[in-house]
Amino acid sequence: MKEPRHPEHQLAVVRERYAGIASGQTLGCCGDEQPLALREAARALGYSEEQIATLPESANLTLGCGNPLAAAMLAPGMTVLDLGSGAGFDCFLAAEQVGANGRAIGVDMTPEMIARARAAAAAAGRTNVEFRLGELAYLPVADASVDVILSNCVVNLTPDKTQVFREAFRVLKPGGRLAISDVVRVAELPRDLAASDSSLCSCISGAATVAELEASLRQAGFADIRIAVNERSGEFIKDWEPGSGAERYVRAALIEARR
Repeated sequence: MKEPRHPEHQLAVVRERYAGIASGQTLGCCGDEQPLALREAARALGYSEEQIATLPESANLTLGCGNPLAAAMLAPGMTVLDLGSGAGFDCFLAAEQVGANGRAIGVDMTPEMIARARAAAAAAGRTNVEFRLGELAYLPVADASVDVILSNCVVNLTPDKTQVFREAFRVLKPGGRLAISDVVRVAELPRDLAASDSSLCSCISGAATVAELEASLRQAGFADIRIAVNERSGEFIKDWEPGSGAERYVRAALIEARR
């Protein structure tokens, strides 16, 4: 049984790790940060070449574990919120789908990621996308203002997942949807892997079980909860913390629910 981390310590180490990735001082999950390798990694997560081609190049850091847009059912005119938007990968793709009359909002707690995403939006002339600095447990978003919430391998990094889902419920319009790619724990982690800050930042030791996520979503008020585990995801998870055997303990999953 792992000892719980202090929430402030957890947020601090995650923020430091992703600040380094945003500034190019730390490698991301892909390892090789060259554009070709990043494009190949994005394709492995389920994105099409056409989607990748529409992105500002600096938005692709390939930090996800799936493609939440595949389940988002976006339509022109919608307002979309991306939890933990990073450099803007999914936010920019969502903005394309909702069109000029829609809006894509990204929230991230790392100033360096926000700066990178804002610079990419400005350089590309994207006017229907914006990026806000904030924590997922206290979203800087108005009540009942969002049609669909996306997130890609970020909720596992948060200390209080139930509070994150409560905030998601608050900002969604009645009938609004969650479409989240994240990781789930499928076996108990060894003590050293569970306690490692590196494995936390690599989206391993912060993962909850399917049952825990379902309970958190229900407590937050969500209905129509579906969590589909990707059993083949060990093929790329093994590269997140090489040599740790992480692929034996966590899997990627698609999490859907309705307000």
